[in-house]
Order: sequence, then structure tokens, then C-alpha cells
Amino acid sequence: MTPVTSFAGKRVAVFGLGASGLVSAQALVAGGADVAVWDDHRPGREKAAALGLKLEDLVTADLTGYDSLILSPGVPLTHPYPHWVVVKAQAAGVEIIGDIELFVRERAHIAPDAPLIAITGTNGKSTTTALVAHLYQTFGYEVEVGGNIGTPILALNPPAKGRVHVIECSSFQIDLAPSLNPSFGLLLNITVDHLDRHGTMEHYAEIKERLVAKADVAIIGVDDDICAGIAQRLRGQGRAIVPISILHPAIPDGIVLEGTRLVRKSGGQASTIADLAGIPSLRGTHNGQNAAAAVAALGPHGFELELVQEGLRSFPGLAHRMEEIGRRGKVLYINDSKATNADAAEKALQSLDDIYWILGGRAKEGGIGPLEPLFPKVAKAYLIGEAAEPFAKVIGEAIPYEFCGTIERAVDSATRDAEASTTPSPIVLLSPACASFDQFPNFEKRGDKFREVVLAKLAEPPKT
Repeated sequence: MTPVTSFAGKRVAVFGLGASGLVSAQALVAGGADVAVWDDHRPGREKAAALGLKLEDLVTADLTGYDSLILSPGVPLTHPYPHWVVVKAQAAGVEIIGDIELFVRERAHIAPDAPLIAITGTNGKSTTTALVAHLYQTFGYEVEVGGNIGTPILALNPPAKGRVHVIECSSFQIDLAPSLNPSFGLLLNITVDHLDRHGTMEHYAEIKERLVAKADVAIIGVDDDICAGIAQRLRGQGRAIVPISILHPAIPDGIVLEGTRLVRKSGGQASTIADLAGIPSLRGTHNGQNAAAAVAALGPHGFELELVQEGLRSFPGLAHRMEEIGRRGKVLYINDSKATNADAAEKALQSLDDIYWILGGRAKEGGIGPLEPLFPKVAKAYLIGEAAEPFAKVIGEAIPYEFCGTIERAVDSATRDAEASTTPSPIVLLSPACASFDQFPNFEKRGDKFREVVLAKLAEPPKT
């Protein structure tokens, strides 16, 4: 845990008692703050009481006596409308921040030069976070990994010289971290997402930009117009920028992907960093972008090519992100449950061929219309969840499809058809292009179900 000593003697309210809220309250108490906690829901309050935290009903409390309100990133700050506790804190003149901000202030207080690498983007941020951490471990560093990727940031060991913190940040967390100033800030991409919480693309992009705006070095993917504009704006302000690109290998400076090779461009010169061919965990051009960003985040270590190449080759990848489950005869099964929107699913479809595609769930804005150019790569689609009917209308007669309803039936049908195909390497791919909330609490549970069903299938003898 990171005790928040920079808040010693302050009176702090914590609202939202999920994992990060509970850890934030404990870290503040450990640092000497006077802390009161509350949640709209009884289970959260019961967990807090069991941990010995002081409950105070913030509905009736006078917030003018508090120095700060620590808000869970899951609680609406601005859209679709501010939560009642936000309105109340603003009326009382109380700052509203989150756990990332607490960590940033503690770092400034006890170890301002401690390495902090913060990563965001609409897609790819979890893989990039894990890869950055893995590369630093390859170089022998003590590495702490957390944030949006799973472990709350304040549950990690405190910042210290030689200890690298690699933190994934969602837009919700960045919105509550006004002082965020990482050593390396990584902004991978920005596409439509979370507009229910941010209102407009302009607001969403402005929040994402904050992660790199104060970074010592800003590493920015320049393949979408919004991020390219952010890079240009920060460069104009004199900030240190490292562009990364998979679409524009001719850029004069930065790290690009040429075929399967990562190439560093500098002053008109080009040098190969590594070849990603044959690394299953980094399959696809989207992972080329992730790898380029991760190598850039190594700073001077990125020029130590032997260790860089070793780290890339040994990266195990993440569950639910182009995760190879196994083979049954000639059929390969891939779990890409993290593809909760069309942009993420596009990456999987682009990197594979002869696909037996399992998709559906709760559709997001835009549906699968943007994926139509990739339909020729799909042998057949297997539709599950709420989106089955509207997705079938989009598919039309472009490719065969089957209504399956559940992952179990989809795996059975896709296996049957893939085994019957005359092609040498068919792939059964779960890449839903949807949220999971119609059938599962999160994409992890959806991917776990797919893995469970596939592993049972692999235990059966393949048909001959």
C-alpha cells in the first residue's frame, strides 16, 4: 500500500466504496488523514465498516468542513448529469479528485523523481501497460503495475527511486487527476467511446489529452486525426514528443511499423528495433502500435536492442486480448472478449483470415457498420446476445450467419463449420464488438466462459 502522507491532518471524504475507494480510504488513514466514507449502496458501506473505516452519511453531512472529496471513477462527474455528491461538494467549495491524483501528490511529496509511466487510449491500453511493465522487468527493474488494469494504484508499493510504476488510466480516472505528470505519458488512440459519461467527443478527447499534457515525454499515436492534432499542439508548446505510427511509416521522427518490423526514425535515418513476426502475443498491426509505444516508453533503454528483443519475444500477452486458447485439429480458438466495440474488433479481423466469428452482446454506438469492409475475411458469423437481430440486418447477404444466442451454442456451431471447411487453418474467434452486460457482468466473465467452453471442446477428440 501507498500511505498518503501528503494528506496528514486533512479531513477527507471518500465516496464510492468499490475496490479503489476502499483502498483509497485505507491509504489516507494510514497516512494520517481524518477519513469518512459513504456509498449509495449498503454492501459497500458494510465492507467499509468491516475494515474499520468511519462511515458518515454524506447525504446529510455538512461538506464545508472537508478538504477533499475522493470520488470513485465509476460515479458520474459531469454526464449524463453530476452525481448528487458532486453537486454538494461543488456547492461547498470542496475539491473533487480520485485515487490517481492521491498517488500523484504523494509521489510529489516523497519521491518526485520516481519513474511513473501512465497509459491511456480508447483501445490497446491494457496490453500496452502489461508490455511496458514486462519490458522494464526484462531490464531488471522493480515494477508496480495497476490502475485501470486491475490493482488500485494505492494498493501498490509507494513511489521510490528505481521503482517503476506503470499505470493504465481510463478517461474517468484522468478526469479526477488534475496534477497527473508522468515521466512518460502514452496516448495510443482516440475513437468514439464513453460519450454517455463525457457528452461529446471534444470533451472526451480533452480529458485524454491531459494525461500527456504535463508528461516529461509524451508518446502519442498519430494515426487518428484527434491524436495527431494533440501531438502537433503539444509540440508547438515545446513539449518532448515521440510520435508512433502503423499507418505512416514515412514520418521523419518516432517509432513506426514497417510490415512486421518496428523501426526507429530520427533525423531522416531509420534503424530496425525488432521484428514482431512469429510473436503470437503481438499478432496484428494494432499490437505493432502497442509495441512501438512500449519501446518508446523505455527511453534510453529502447536502444539496448538485445534486451528489447528478448522482452518482446517473451511477452505472454493478456487474457481476453487475442488470447490463443488452443487448437483442436486444424482449428485455432482465439479469445478476444476485450473487443467491446467495433474499433477493437476491427483489429482482430484485420490480423486474421478464414474467421468463424462469434459476435454480439449489448451493442455500442455505431454497431458493426464500420466493419463491413472486413466481412470478406469472415467465413461465417455466429450471433449472440441482444445485438443479434440488428447485427444480422447489417450483415445481410454479405456473409453467412447463424443465430446462436449463447456462447456455448456459438462455439459448437463454429467448431462444426470450421472442422468441415476445406481450408488449412480456420480460426474460431470470439471478438464481440459489444459490451457484455446483457449476459455477463464484464468482458472478463464473458471471455472466461468462452475459454471454459473451448477447453471442454479441446478435451474431445477432433472429428476426422
